[in-house]
Amino acid sequence: MDRLSLISNSTDETQQIGRRLGELAQAGDLLLLVGELGTGKTCLTQGIALGLGIDDYITSPSFVLIREHLGRLPLYHIDLYRLDKAEEILDLGLDDYLSGPGVCVVEWADKALDFFPKEHLLITLNHLDERKRTLHLQAKGQRYEDILSQIDRISSMSNKA
Repeated sequence: MDRLSLISNSTDETQQIGRRLGELAQAGDLLLLVGELGTGKTCLTQGIALGLGIDDYITSPSFVLIREHLGRLPLYHIDLYRLDKAEEILDLGLDDYLSGPGVCVVEWADKALDFFPKEHLLITLNHLDERKRTLHLQAKGQRYEDILSQIDRISSMSNKA
């Protein structure tokens, strides 16, 4: 399975999807988040952190660009919102994080899709209405196909888009 679409009816449901991703995460995983402002990228990341056993309150690192949180595995929370030029993205030294022992979650990843490894999980979040969101998960590589298969097995029919 290389694609899965889910519907979230609330921030709690978005966090629960993230929690499951965090529980399934392994060192070296790369989750690329794409979506307009307010679609739930940070909310999803909060859930991923919970699934990694991180107690910190997760906020978007828009101004510091990268935050590291420690749990079962380190979470490298990266936000490219404020960056517009390829040189700025290259100057971040993302290779250190991408090859590190943790899980990388990148908000606004669409600003640099060509810079990331070919194998990753791309998650596109969209507004359905004021509260509902769709999450389209696209696996690039066997590791991420396995994650989608596991999420699909536990997803209730009400969350499938």
